[in-house]
Amino acid sequence: MDMSTDYRKYFQAFRDIIRTMHAHDHLNEVLDLVVQKISEVLNAKGALLRLLNQETDQFEVAAAYGIGENYLSKGPVSKKKILFEPGSQSRVHEITDIWNAPRVEYPQQAWDEGVRMMLDVPLSIREKMFGIIRIYLPEKRVFLDDQLDFLLTVAEQCACIIERVRLYENQRTHYFHMAAQLEKMSSLGRMAAGIAHEINNPLTGIMLFSTNLIKKTEEGDRFHEGLQIIIDETTRCKNIVEGLLEFSRNPSPEKKLHNLNDIVTRAIKLVENETQLHYIRIHENISQDLQPVLVDSNQLEQVFVNLLFNAIQAIGEKGEITVKTGETPLQQAFVAVSDTGNGISKDLMGTIFDPFFTTKPEGNGLGLAICHNIVHNHGGDIQVTSKIGKGTTFVVTLPYN
Repeated sequence: MDMSTDYRKYFQAFRDIIRTMHAHDHLNEVLDLVVQKISEVLNAKGALLRLLNQETDQFEVAAAYGIGENYLSKGPVSKKKILFEPGSQSRVHEITDIWNAPRVEYPQQAWDEGVRMMLDVPLSIREKMFGIIRIYLPEKRVFLDDQLDFLLTVAEQCACIIERVRLYENQRTHYFHMAAQLEKMSSLGRMAAGIAHEINNPLTGIMLFSTNLIKKTEEGDRFHEGLQIIIDETTRCKNIVEGLLEFSRNPSPEKKLHNLNDIVTRAIKLVENETQLHYIRIHENISQDLQPVLVDSNQLEQVFVNLLFNAIQAIGEKGEITVKTGETPLQQAFVAVSDTGNGISKDLMGTIFDPFFTTKPEGNGLGLAICHNIVHNHGGDIQVTSKIGKGTTFVVTLPYN
């Protein structure tokens, strides 16, 4: 940067950007200021910041300054157009011929906006590009290395803050979801307890009289068949009521130090017969580096058995289940149960832990809700990822103490 460059202007802009980045927890506010300050310090017509959408592989507009609506309305840009050149992720790309540059997707609209040159500044974390800042200039210029270094430095800081703010927003969203889930569980638990007690007494009477009556009939008789249906359906109702009572009690865990691998191994042994019956193989990837965890072993065994049975039912016949234990980067123990079943559709992912939600004909929809309660009572978390046709993975994370 030579004497013709205004050091003060660059320094002030950089300081304003960094100050705002660290002062705001809302991503949009940070990105808006970045494109504004960069545009002002370079006397540009405007700037556009795009972030990569991992699902669509498209760079989508996240912030804009000084650019007309006609140009903004053109939509996202393909990842291939941005990353097709070597070194795209580590240097500022100068576009002096907007008509013939493969990177420029709408040259006519850019020209109509008065743009004659563009700069593409990559946003990368750990050598992985996830965004780009495009700066629109009203004339062709020759940029000094120091000026380009300034843009890269701003981009590096911006990338770090974007990652931090995204993490914060994800944690905040997860917190509010957990709080809402806890309130809903509490309300449903109280309601379920009342309903269960009211229903239990008449069910006991129905079961008592129907079992006495069936003894006075012969097998094959239509009355015998009818009474057997009554007994079977009453038994199913009683199982649902017992599930309601268990859900409503939500007992506090009796915690002691345990080897998490031992609990997982016991759960696997309990479902071995079922897996053999359905020709399902279980692969164990057990970490030997786990510290003892302070948990209620019976309750956690219930969680893992439930997850394993869900995996078996998701596969049906012939498949694989993988059970993995380990430690997260945040130094928490985790247990992951993966299956090769049909997967869970996106529209159902947000409701699978809700009480009474089930996709099984014989299910009561309380298994995962109870698992969620048990893990939450241990100060842990349970998350699910799934792909249709590929399978599902449940991950239980638990603090050591």
